[in-house]
Amino acid sequence: MATADCSNVDSEQATQIVYRCKKCRQIVAAQENVVSHERGQGEVCFKWKKRSGDSFPECSSIFVEPLKWMQPVQEGYVEEKLHCMGCKARLGSFNWAGMQCSCGAWINPAFQLHKSRIDECRV
Repeated sequence: MATADCSNVDSEQATQIVYRCKKCRQIVAAQENVVSHERGQGEVCFKWKKRSGDSFPECSSIFVEPLKWMQPVQEGYVEEKLHCMGCKARLGSFNWAGMQCSCGAWINPAFQLHKSRIDECRV
């Protein structure tokens, strides 16, 4: 007789991280949608006028895959702002040609959500 393996059940029930709009609490992304990137070289990567003195700044945004709620992406725009589907608050922007993260790394294509506009929640 085969016995059930409970270790697989526990790992599936582990907490999942979702990102919500700060204004209306609508879920805009999950951890599985986040595109990770290697940390850039910091301030060295930016033009002289953009440098603030912090040599290794923290990433101020997360980058995600294109999602169904991103209306301008579905309409075929190359670059545009991203608004919450619930309250229309601006959450970030996207650019198929890529964007530079605050850590200095380039992400191509870039679908950026600002951490100051979203909450990270455990479900």
